[in-house]
Amino acid sequence: MRGARRMVAGLKPVKVPDAPARAFRDLWPGDATRGHRLLRGECEVGGTVRPLTTAEEGGQGWGEGAGSPTWRSAVHGFAWLRDLRALGTDGARLRARDLAADWLERGSAEPIAAAPEVTGARLSAWLGHWDFLAATAEDAFRHALMVRMAQDARGLVASLPAESRHRGALAALKGALAASIALGDEGWISRCLRVLPQEIERQILPDGAHVERSPGQLLLAVQDLIEIRNLIHGAGLEAPPHLALALDRAAPALRLFRHGDGGLALFNGTRDEGAALVDLVLTQGQARGRAPLILAEAGFQRLQAGRTLVIVDCGPPPEGRVSPGPSGLSRQADRFHHAGTLSFEMSVGRDRLIVNCGAVTAAEGAWRDALRATAAHSTLTLADTNSSELREEGLGRRPETVEAERQEANGAQWLDASHDGYRRGFGAVHRRRLYLSESGDDLRGEDAVDGENLPGYAVRFHLHPGVVASLQEEDNAVLLRLPSGASWRLRASRAKLGVEESVFMAGEPRRTSQVVLTAEAGTPSVQWALSRVNLPNPVKGED
Repeated sequence: MRGARRMVAGLKPVKVPDAPARAFRDLWPGDATRGHRLLRGECEVGGTVRPLTTAEEGGQGWGEGAGSPTWRSAVHGFAWLRDLRALGTDGARLRARDLAADWLERGSAEPIAAAPEVTGARLSAWLGHWDFLAATAEDAFRHALMVRMAQDARGLVASLPAESRHRGALAALKGALAASIALGDEGWISRCLRVLPQEIERQILPDGAHVERSPGQLLLAVQDLIEIRNLIHGAGLEAPPHLALALDRAAPALRLFRHGDGGLALFNGTRDEGAALVDLVLTQGQARGRAPLILAEAGFQRLQAGRTLVIVDCGPPPEGRVSPGPSGLSRQADRFHHAGTLSFEMSVGRDRLIVNCGAVTAAEGAWRDALRATAAHSTLTLADTNSSELREEGLGRRPETVEAERQEANGAQWLDASHDGYRRGFGAVHRRRLYLSESGDDLRGEDAVDGENLPGYAVRFHLHPGVVASLQEEDNAVLLRLPSGASWRLRASRAKLGVEESVFMAGEPRRTSQVVLTAEAGTPSVQWALSRVNLPNPVKGED
């Protein structure tokens, strides 16, 4: 049916105005550092830097071999316009126009440019930055943008609904709606509004989390919903009630993932976008409600006592069969999912202590998947094997049953969780028990592997780069000093404890450490404890 609609849409003439009928403004800040890189011919996407130059400079960035599909989708979606706008200079404006003109001439025919999520992102970017990009440009340039916008919008609206179980479908709908309003086509607007409620239901789970189980994708989805709401209200239209209800659910869910420093926990492809952006999104979303302790559908738990916060992934990866889209873009919700089931992060006040390694979603496969692996998360890895099988298009073998039970008494909290990701191949189940004391000064854990003929395994605790680890071999313990000056001690039994190198890829790559508990084959469980310690202050004048 959608194929027929696209064919008919391609035959209908589209009236192209001289300029958008309604002015929009992109709400979100760019990064001036990335903007300077663009002036030098480099584009950063998700921590991956690749050349992006015009034909006169060598013409790199648009073609199929320019980078990973994720990197190229962001480049063809004009995500970089925010970063040039953040510079706010005439040179940045001219760079934006030069790149846009080069894309129209050399990049617009690339198959990835026609992917619905890429097309939608590009339309939103052009309209949200119209004053910066085109308002004072030459007539021929503005006309070329408007013609391409009309062509893209016609095909995009005809393809709705995308029915993809990932955020790209929401980005496509947002771009289609923005272009429909800008071009003043009431039929297109009506179609977008009819599709919107069902797309919201696909995207936002009943607990407010996003279908991809990623804090980063939830943040982006909330931004999309805010922009859609503003587009509808700005055009004097009535928004479906689903939109406000979704924002009311999603904003508290986003708060569950916030650490004491205001940033987001690093699960499933999330990178640290900074507390300021999260604050802005929650403000623009008119968010109400406190952070919940449990996201039942998504499977996340939040333990909090005193100044200590623990966030745990207790849910199975998203379901869905792989259906490759244009140029390898997946239509599945687990496209960036990590093999980090039962991993946790921990912060004390504004200091992050235990983390996952982060992500480089736009990198080539090997480096990207190294950070998706179980060993890059603060959880148990059995026989150096991932708890979910990592594939280019998503996940293969994965945990099918993930269970969690929570109890509380007198301020103390217990969490018992398990997953069967190792049942195939090993006939084993990983069980993790956590206990957080009422004061928050004591976190105890037990990691057990149920099964016969058990191989060896490792339990990893990746440390934030601000934490200094000192091995105390005689006590089988590690002393951990936080940036605030507070100290914690990690002790273990039934396993050999060591400190190894690690990486932290939340933003700029940083070296860090990890504490590794190594259990020999046949060990049914290991126990560990993280306790706050009060070290004596050094006497002035002492060495």
